[in-house]
Amino acid sequence: MKSILIIGLGRFGTHLAEELSRSGHQVMGVDKKEERVNETMRYLTDAQIADSTNEEFLSALEVSDFDVCVVTIGKDFQSSLETTSMLKELGAPFVVSRAACDAQAKFLLRNGADEVLYPEKQLARWAAIKYGSKNLLDYVVIDDNTAIFEVSVPDSWIGHSISHIDVRRKHDISIVAIKQDGRLSGSVLPDTVLTSDMSLLVMGDYKSVRKCFHL
Repeated sequence: MKSILIIGLGRFGTHLAEELSRSGHQVMGVDKKEERVNETMRYLTDAQIADSTNEEFLSALEVSDFDVCVVTIGKDFQSSLETTSMLKELGAPFVVSRAACDAQAKFLLRNGADEVLYPEKQLARWAAIKYGSKNLLDYVVIDDNTAIFEVSVPDSWIGHSISHIDVRRKHDISIVAIKQDGRLSGSVLPDTVLTSDMSLLVMGDYKSVRKCFHL
């Protein structure tokens, strides 16, 4: 369980608070609009109605005690930039800030953000890869070059064992799990025979996976 501070309770901040709360984390929310705080309260452990660019207020929060501070201010970039910078100056150990464009991302990283969230761009990339591919069911990015992909079993693989396909040697891709009937199994044995009702979770760089599965 982590202690997380979210500054900015618009749609994105509220969804983030909801998901973190469901995962059992302690979430404190801050927004200068009372109605936003009230609407998000059910997902929050604590909340404050305040302007996050007020250094005295931020200092009183003791931001160094939070595991992660997330700045999700959407429309007022100047406030987002000031808040990000002050959080770092006040000792916040890890600051994540939301950006709406590449220029904002660069400024945030230069002024204290440890990482930048770029929801529109990240979602667009995810959607383009997922819905632009025939065999791809889902994927999770690990880093700039590597991801875990859920793919349907190619027709030419059906009825063959993992060892016979030898995907690691041929394509530098690892099969890390198999999903069947909605259940995920991390036990991937060489003699496992692939069937049409399976999907595979494979890990590798996008170019290798795209080539292997004709995405």
